[in-house]
Amino acid sequence: MTSAARALADRFLTAVTADDPGTMADCYADEAVIEMPFAVPGLMPARLAVTREALRTRFRGGTALRRYTRVENATIHETADGSTLILEYDVHGAMAATAAPFVLRFIMVITLRDGLIAHTRDYTDPIAGARALGRLPDLLAAIG
Repeated sequence: MTSAARALADRFLTAVTADDPGTMADCYADEAVIEMPFAVPGLMPARLAVTREALRTRFRGGTALRRYTRVENATIHETADGSTLILEYDVHGAMAATAAPFVLRFIMVITLRDGLIAHTRDYTDPIAGARALGRLPDLLAAIG
């Protein structure tokens, strides 16, 4: 892995819990694609083609529901081509309305272009996510 790819991964992981979550968007290319293979239709899109600024708005908007407080168990995996990296990490946080704590486990397969994130495949547990967001009934209805 190049030192630039490693630096970007470190910058992204730091931005996850930044005071301004919009700084995560600075890690992305002007246009990016985010795929979520485990997304449940009706709750989360399986694919987003977005601009950096749309991501910034989305990341900042998430604070109305939740705040991420720390990242643990982060592992950065190298790949042979140097433009792909894999991040594994746990995000701890609290719901804005109730302060209820949660932990979400993520695996991201990231493709870089010009030193920025151009494409990701984000893997997380949809049940844990729905539980944390208080949307478990919605999840059950969507898969039922």
